[in-house]
Amino acid sequence: MRLFLSFLLALLLTACAGPQLRGTGDLGLIIERASGHVTLVNTSSRQPYARIAGLGDLSHASAVYSRDGRYAFIFGRDGGLTKIDLLEAKIVKRVIQSGNAIGGSISQDGRIVVAQNYTPGGIKAFDAETLELLSEVPAEYAPGQFSKVVGLADVPGNKFAYALFEGGEIWVSDFSDPKAPKTQRFPAGTQPYDGLVTPDGRHFMAGLFGEDGIALLDLWQPEKGARKILENYGRGQEKLPVFKMPHLRGWSVAQGKAYLPAIGRHEVLVVDVATWKEVGRIPVRGQPVFVMARPDGRQIWVNFAFPDNGKVDVIDTLAGAVVHRMEPGKGILHMEFAPRGENVWLSARDDNKVVIYNTETFAKQGEIAADSPSGIFFTTRAARIGF
Repeated sequence: MRLFLSFLLALLLTACAGPQLRGTGDLGLIIERASGHVTLVNTSSRQPYARIAGLGDLSHASAVYSRDGRYAFIFGRDGGLTKIDLLEAKIVKRVIQSGNAIGGSISQDGRIVVAQNYTPGGIKAFDAETLELLSEVPAEYAPGQFSKVVGLADVPGNKFAYALFEGGEIWVSDFSDPKAPKTQRFPAGTQPYDGLVTPDGRHFMAGLFGEDGIALLDLWQPEKGARKILENYGRGQEKLPVFKMPHLRGWSVAQGKAYLPAIGRHEVLVVDVATWKEVGRIPVRGQPVFVMARPDGRQIWVNFAFPDNGKVDVIDTLAGAVVHRMEPGKGILHMEFAPRGENVWLSARDDNKVVIYNTETFAKQGEIAADSPSGIFFTTRAARIGF
């Protein structure tokens, strides 16, 4: 009887202990591009708490979150769409939805996950709960001609804006009825290569690879069509070599200005978002790839294309100049700020680790081992438009 009671007590204590409780607002993940893993992390303790395998080709992967931050949706290059439970640290479901994919987004109401595809060209919408395919919009810009889709972003009203690389257009698809989306088409320019939506959700911008400039669509007044801005933005007449195309999703808007990577140049462009006119340029140490604002807008952190991809420059937006330079690791691919900006996480791909720095003192605060890390995504993205 005594042994039996001891056994019952042990069971009771185990049941009471249960799994470790976590708040989803404290969490995030690191993409390990070489091995098909993701590492789950806690942004307050700055420590990993789980590692998940079986996510396929993550060579150009991205992630979005459910509204409550519990579930991550990972978009792999192989067309895989994987739903992960961050609290239970496991894969909930995985589907292969295309042959070649490059990112995705989640609707304003959190009910629909949309993947953008190179092959076949177009977008596909899935139920966020079950990953059931709801509908698709083929990117057929001319009879029998399909385009790669790039720059997909969620916009207000359960709509998604995106660009067609070969088609030279911006499309906006309304998924108010998830099984019968309605799409508007807008001429954009030659070879839009990426896109982003401004933090207020009003404007969608598509960078143009085939010509200088950016296509800007006012989503409040779409009937006016897309217009071209920053016509000197690009490689210009010199046709400078571009070692890595900047990601437009890596632009920043802070203090009424947009900070953009100058294509092929060792500069960050400063643009007045009221007029969309260039108002300045800030010299940096390489070709910028990501130009990321700290949440309070006081700092802009910049990483670079090869051969300068071991460097990071920090711009003070009040001074309008670089105030700190560092070399935190080899192959700095991505940056993500803690929710309130007290530290920044940098993926050092070629050092197989993520390094963490204090944004006020620039002191190193820690590092996390990871297999060729690339994207770092925190659950604070769940409450942001276009993320």
